[in-house]
Amino acid sequence: MEKLYYSIGEVSDRVGHEPHVLRYWEQEFEVLSPRKNRAGRRVYTEDDVAVVERIRYLLKEEKYTIEGARQAIARGAAQKERADALEDLRAFLVDLRDQL
Repeated sequence: MEKLYYSIGEVSDRVGHEPHVLRYWEQEFEVLSPRKNRAGRRVYTEDDVAVVERIRYLLKEEKYTIEGARQAIARGAAQKERADALEDLRAFLVDLRDQL
């Protein structure tokens, strides 16, 4: 069974970086902002972990700078928004065609 939340230690083990690196990435990347529990500890969702893995890939595998990785993540988000908008438009047009 998949967990709902992961601690910073679990995420750091999963991506192979120390917790202080993840905390630094939180400061550098707006898109990475795990919630904190009542005790003030970071809790990561699967979406947060996916963002951490994407950042790690861009920085370590693709050799992006921090700024370059920020831009790549922003481009990816913009592409997803466009794809979602096109999907909505297609559904509308199919519905319109069916009504005619």
